[in-house]
Amino acid sequence: MAQILLKRVRKRRLEQGHPWVYRNEIEEVQGEPEAGAVVVVKNHQGHDLALGFWHPTSQIAVRIASYQTSERIDRTWLKAKIARAWAYRKRFLAHTEACRAVYGEADGIPGLIVDKYGEVAVIQILSLAMDIRRDWIVPALHEVLGVRAIYERSDAPVRRLEGLEPQVGCVFGECPEEVEIKENGIFFLVDIQEGQKTGHFFDQRENRAALAPVVRFGALEKPRPDLRFREEWTDKVVVPESHNTRVGAEVLDCFSHTGAFALHAVRYGAKHVILVDASERALQQAKRNAERNGYSERCEFVMGNAFDLLREYERNERLFDVVILDPPAFAKNRAAVPSALRGYKEINLRGLKLVRPGGFLVTASCSAHVSPDQWRGIVAEAALDARKILRLVEYRSAAKDHPQLMGMEENDYLKFAIFEVQPR
Repeated sequence: MAQILLKRVRKRRLEQGHPWVYRNEIEEVQGEPEAGAVVVVKNHQGHDLALGFWHPTSQIAVRIASYQTSERIDRTWLKAKIARAWAYRKRFLAHTEACRAVYGEADGIPGLIVDKYGEVAVIQILSLAMDIRRDWIVPALHEVLGVRAIYERSDAPVRRLEGLEPQVGCVFGECPEEVEIKENGIFFLVDIQEGQKTGHFFDQRENRAALAPVVRFGALEKPRPDLRFREEWTDKVVVPESHNTRVGAEVLDCFSHTGAFALHAVRYGAKHVILVDASERALQQAKRNAERNGYSERCEFVMGNAFDLLREYERNERLFDVVILDPPAFAKNRAAVPSALRGYKEINLRGLKLVRPGGFLVTASCSAHVSPDQWRGIVAEAALDARKILRLVEYRSAAKDHPQLMGMEENDYLKFAIFEVQPR
């Protein structure tokens, strides 16, 4: 087994739990490992640190597989890792029918993503090491998760950095084009073959549930004591039929995609929700989801650029009780961070101007290259320019099926906050 000796002067990221070794951290390669081979990583004194998968041309030269250098990396290793990941989900999630079952490095399986949709799993293979071991993956998922079909969506651009071509298609069983899942009591139709990523974004599941106390009343309504928020209302219909005097919040949901935030808002009591997205395909799916749940009458669908629409609503002096901003990642790499920060400031500035006094801004960022501190600073700058005072209601990250390695900043990609908005 080849050995990778690290430089004496380096950041001790590996010892702190980061699962990657970059090429510029390596002092010497002893042996001639093939691409994807298992290697031993040692410090400059020769002490064993970990086992990892070698990549001779990627900037990520080694992806860590185990910190026990005596461990055998084989089919049994992969199955045990998947079983451990699945046990973690069953411990922390109330419902595991639809969730992220394997989250790559955070579950000790570098470059493998598995989303479970009932009896169907959708996989993304993002590393060379997993790609050449793909024949290990299918039987392990079938045995551990009990799925009857597995569809591959290995079409992410990051594969090209590993020297891999896109791979898409059914790899096990009979794969449907679409599946139906239930999240927080809401049905969603998920396009696993053509939808973004694997079809649904599980990382915002718990954040969507956090809308419950925010949308139950409009900013100008006086909440009734007998309708005070209760946590158990987040998983069932929260507007009793007898309370017909309630009005509920008027909500603007920008970058609505297939309607996940919007439909949660309706379920939790919103009076009316405008869904805005630039993708006609996504809006059509959102319409179908609204119809499936019987929410169509309270939903309005607008196709267009969210930046342009926010400016138009500002000119027309439109106001909402709740504005939701859940844009795609603005920074795909570190070089894009400055422009991404300008984008985040712009949408939050425009969004804040549309919130009624006492209303709420629900805002998020999924750009891994933008740090939480940078993002919070940008929201604060937007509030300053908009002459608003913000009171933080909640700050959250990704859902529990997206565990975060403390030594890996890349895992801390999702920033989500709810602010009460008052004029200044």
